[in-house]
Amino acid sequence: AGCEKEPSSYMWIYILLGSMLRGIGETPITPLGISYLDDFTKEENVPVYVACLHTVAMMGPMFGFLLGSLCAKLYVDIGFVDPGSITITPQDSRWVGAWWLGFLIGGATSFLSGIPFCFLPKSLKKPEEAKKDKTSRGLLDNTGAAGNKLSPENTKPRKWSVMLKGKYFYNSLKKVLGNRMYFTFLCCSLLQFSSFIGFVTYKPKYMEQQYGQSTSKSNFLIGVTSLPPVGLGIFLGGLIMKKYKMGIIAATKFSLTMSFLSYAISLLHFFVGCDNHVVAGMTVSYE
Repeated sequence: AGCEKEPSSYMWIYILLGSMLRGIGETPITPLGISYLDDFTKEENVPVYVACLHTVAMMGPMFGFLLGSLCAKLYVDIGFVDPGSITITPQDSRWVGAWWLGFLIGGATSFLSGIPFCFLPKSLKKPEEAKKDKTSRGLLDNTGAAGNKLSPENTKPRKWSVMLKGKYFYNSLKKVLGNRMYFTFLCCSLLQFSSFIGFVTYKPKYMEQQYGQSTSKSNFLIGVTSLPPVGLGIFLGGLIMKKYKMGIIAATKFSLTMSFLSYAISLLHFFVGCDNHVVAGMTVSYE
């Protein structure tokens, strides 16, 4: 009877709050960081700088998998129990790694890496090319109904309460989502990231079940094989765009070609795989 109801834990609340705070802190880096680069660099250099930003962002999960691999080799109660008293190994199904240690290391590293942002200047000297209207703004003005120039009164910072009320927010949202190029790119990004995240999430578990690998080794293999090629591809894409000075249409054709090749190669996954393990009571009868 004592095994029917296990003691509950509320540690998941701390993980939920920590993930929420991490997301709040990480979110401004991509939109504001790209805008910061776009405003204060030459237009032909923007693809390389943005590619570097996303490449470094892909290195984070890679090191995260490697850190997870290291932590999974350590027993969950490390520091609280005598290592000599542990009679099981990481290959044992009862083994639980020190999953909590990665949160402490990652949190401390994120805190330290955020300190340099406090010393970034509010504004940099713009190059001559950047003082002109950007292509993105011209694209929005051409496809949207409102093509009015920004006046000094409109460039003043507005309060959140003012931005979310009335026609200002509605018109801005309608102008952005009404841009066919941006909306199509948004839909493509949703599909690509959804498939990529699902692939990275379940691939380690697949390796554990099908190949009999430990959690530590599965995370290590994912970290050194799956994510570095993605970062390399992002960086090479930025270099190619800079070398050939691609505009909106050329970049769209380039993206279409690469996405189609990626899709065609991904179809090969249907021809590669292993048979499911025989599990009594699930795939076969107990007899």
